[in-house]
Amino acid sequence: MSYLKEIKIVLVDDHKLLRDGLRNIIEQKPNMHIIGEASDGREAIKICSKLEPNVIVMDVAMPGLNGIEAAKQIHKNQPDVKIIGLSMHSGKQFIQSMFTAGAWGYLLKDGDSDELIIAISTVMQNKKYLSKDINQDFLTVLNENKSLKKTQLSSREKEVLQLISEGNSSKIIGELLFLSPKTVDVHRNNIMKKIDLFTIPELTKYAIQIGLTSLDV
Repeated sequence: MSYLKEIKIVLVDDHKLLRDGLRNIIEQKPNMHIIGEASDGREAIKICSKLEPNVIVMDVAMPGLNGIEAAKQIHKNQPDVKIIGLSMHSGKQFIQSMFTAGAWGYLLKDGDSDELIIAISTVMQNKKYLSKDINQDFLTVLNENKSLKKTQLSSREKEVLQLISEGNSSKIIGELLFLSPKTVDVHRNNIMKKIDLFTIPELTKYAIQIGLTSLDV
């Protein structure tokens, strides 16, 4: 168990029903308390900056700003926060991207409820946790390889790419990111040139491959 008397936790998922379920599991433990909730990545960044939790349990695939990019920004500003990715996906790319972004744990949504408590306790002891239903050898590789290959896109370009793959126009993307449509188009063109893909279906497929979005978002 953690050495902290109280573990402050923020839940991040775009489905309230799932957040309610996680809350019910976590709050059965007297030393674990939910101090905030968010329904998307951007909201998570704001809430975590204000509330300063010990642990964030965060959905990996969310519309608008996914858990990977949100984790990266939170980890940059709050490196001591322990982030646990929560996902339906057990693919290597999703797991690798989440840990590279600064996560300490990765859980599958169809796992046992007890595993969530174990994961929180484990990361609070500064240990990585990987769902028991995923090959544990992968965690060894992650620990040994600190320079995992990263996609060549910048954080802003990844945000734009995710929003493009979700069917948003340059105008809508600009409103969401506080950019002009012209600037969004510049990012779009840079993305296409960098990854050598020039159609929406190709960009969407690429976004899924690198874990920015998924078909179930």
